[in-house]
This record gives sequence, structure tokens and C-alpha cells, in this order.
Amino acid sequence: MMATDNTSTAEILNRGMNCLIQELGVVEAERFISAVIREKTDYTKWRQRYFDDIDSDSFHAAAVEYGKKNPL
Repeated sequence: MMATDNTSTAEILNRGMNCLIQELGVVEAERFISAVIREKTDYTKWRQRYFDDIDSDSFHAAAVEYGKKNPL
């Protein structure tokens, strides 16, 4: 399900937290949130640096694998 202009902030936060919990577990999800808040991280720059280190073939392979595991 994709977010739309009508999606409330509360719903986006709820869905995001659920994703973190599903992937990391409750404790690690809380640690992630605490780290982001504590470090005053610019999320956009952080993600750009992450993707700068991934070549296009690796990115494509990861996207294909994700698509197989998470069909629409």
C-alpha cells in the first residue's frame, strides 16, 4: 500500500514503526528511533551516502529480490 496525499501523519508513523518492528524487533526499532533523534541526522543525506556506495547492478539485484519477496 502506497501513501497518498490523504494519509495522515499518524498513519504514516504507525506504518513506519510497524515496518521497523517487523524488520528489527521492538528493542532494535526503539534503538533506531533513539539514534536518529539523538544524532540529529539529516535522513536524506544519510540515505544518499548509503546509495552512493552501491553500484547499479547490486541495487538492481536487491530491488528485484525485494520485489519477489514483497509483491504488490
